[in-house]
Amino acid sequence: MRAGGQLEPATKCHWQAVLHSVLISRGVCGVPFIRAIGRWTMTALVINGIIGSGIFGVPSELTRLLGRASPMVMVVAALTMAIIMMCVAEVASQFSEPGGLYLYVRTAFGRFAGIQIGWLRLLSAISSGAANAMLFMIYLAGILPWAAHVWHRVLLLTIVISVPTVANYIGVRSGARLTNLLTVAKLLPLGLLIALGLIRFGGRFELLHVSDITAPNRASWLSALLLLIFAYSGYDYALIPAGEVKAPRRTIPFALFSGLLVCAVVYMLVQFVTVATIGVGATDRPLAETASILIGRGGGLFVTIAVMISTYGWVSGGILTVPRLACSLASQGDCPVFLGRLHPHFNTPATAIVLYAALVWLLAATGTYLWLVALGGGAMSVIYVGTCAALIRLRQLRPQADALRIPVGRAFAVTAIIILVAVLTRLHGRQALLIGLTALIAIANWWWAKRRDLQKQRASQAVTAASASN
Repeated sequence: MRAGGQLEPATKCHWQAVLHSVLISRGVCGVPFIRAIGRWTMTALVINGIIGSGIFGVPSELTRLLGRASPMVMVVAALTMAIIMMCVAEVASQFSEPGGLYLYVRTAFGRFAGIQIGWLRLLSAISSGAANAMLFMIYLAGILPWAAHVWHRVLLLTIVISVPTVANYIGVRSGARLTNLLTVAKLLPLGLLIALGLIRFGGRFELLHVSDITAPNRASWLSALLLLIFAYSGYDYALIPAGEVKAPRRTIPFALFSGLLVCAVVYMLVQFVTVATIGVGATDRPLAETASILIGRGGGLFVTIAVMISTYGWVSGGILTVPRLACSLASQGDCPVFLGRLHPHFNTPATAIVLYAALVWLLAATGTYLWLVALGGGAMSVIYVGTCAALIRLRQLRPQADALRIPVGRAFAVTAIIILVAVLTRLHGRQALLIGLTALIAIANWWWAKRRDLQKQRASQAVTAASASN
């Protein structure tokens, strides 16, 4: 799963890593990971993690914000994400166990910060699931206009989310089969549009004028970056099965930057073709309308179906993986125990599955696609701030660590933090409120976990004292 795309091909690796961490925490399994993920497989996971609903849904909004300069913001966002990735790569090279960004921040700053990142990652995953479900409904309405009516949309949304929820509730195998069935080669429709667009408009390409770049104000550029934080995120899911990566110190940085380069080229070319084809007008289905012009009516239907399968596959994969992340947090004592409780018959985290699906449904039924994208981008921005800060902290805690060292890494970390904080200023009040409420839940969670551990410590001391007196 991902914030800006989907990670269905990585579902098996992700689930194996999370399951293994749960078993180890329970003392059930102590077998070391088999390092079978090489650099090209890892690169594929990164690409699959990034490319997804974001590129299908945000082009028209980027065009509205920046006009002809919108392809340029794809490059700016890629460079920004490259700075963040350099920090992530250095921090990730110090860990071979699964956990991803949550583990890095927890190690650097302790349980309080780790729990904050864990809950924000869950919020990002929920908003991403809702955004994908919403985009599915938007494109479905292009085929079935009656699906755009409020009550019809809510009913269809309930069915769309219920099917993978039931499949995953009754067993991980059925959920994985459904996810694999819905996995689609996302690059195929994008590659087709790029090729046809370049053939048609490549010869008439006009260089950007300075006025095209300076005309949009600072707020428009930051708003566009906020949306693209969502579109370029998701690669961190590929870091979760770190214990199964061959030579992680070399493989992870290679995969991160190779994957980012591929995605940046695809995103920039898709945006260029979209602007060249349909102009700067706003539309809910930019790629479908682009395909309709380049290929004909059949092309629009082709892209519509591709987007629906891709986004539905993401929803299915999210319902499979995200509850297991909550289960893993619970196994570490960083989440309430009920989230990690397994169903007595199906042996699945049933409560976490139902709760996640219900929250995805609620956000999808009450929000809009771009609002959900901005919410996910805001949550990920806070997470990336924590990860970049972790680079500075870990250099202090582990100065001799056998890890990748990015030149002027502290300067890159500070630069990334400044950019991300500026991007966060573009959040709307309700989005900021949801992120704030999530932080409050995390604080309550931390207080509960700390109090529970203190009670256990006191009980253990009482037992020890009683044994000594006897």
